This record gives sequence, C-alpha cells and structure tokens, in this order.
Amino acid sequence: MSDESSAGRRREVRGTVVSNKMDKTVVVAVERTVKHKQYRKYITRRRTFQAHDEQNACTVDDVVVIQECRPLSRHKRWTVIERIVAKS
Repeated sequence: MSDESSAGRRREVRGTVVSNKMDKTVVVAVERTVKHKQYRKYITRRRTFQAHDEQNACTVDDVVVIQECRPLSRHKRWTVIERIVAKS
C-alpha cells in the first residue's frame, strides 16, 4: 500500500489573492465553471478561502496554489504552497 491513499490526499486548488490585509493570512478566490441544469449554459461560481502565508509574500492579484491543512484558526484551513504569477 502506498504512503498517500486517495482518501488521505490533501486537496490543492489554484486561485487569485483578493486581500492581504491580515498578518500571515491571505484571502484567495477560487473560480470554477459549472453547467446550469436547466439552461445548459456555463456559469462561474466563486468561493473564497482564508489561507496561511508564512512569509507575507503574497500581494493582491497574485495567482497562488493553496493546499488543505489542519485548522490553524477559526477560518483558516488552507496554506499557500506556491505563487505562480506575481503582480507586476
């Protein structure tokens, strides 16, 4: 049996930083497209997560990858893994 089973794997998602006003915390918006059941059109759904940013390196409009982790505070259950695109 392998070290990481599919049940024990932590989710990773890509999103955009929308706020970095808190200390060591960023708010990341993750967008996904889903098909409407009745009209069969694609619509965009957006969800925000609070993620831990240890170095305070992320700025607004950065594209980041976040990963699930243990609860760090009341709302933080994610941590920043890497910055993909930094704001120019």
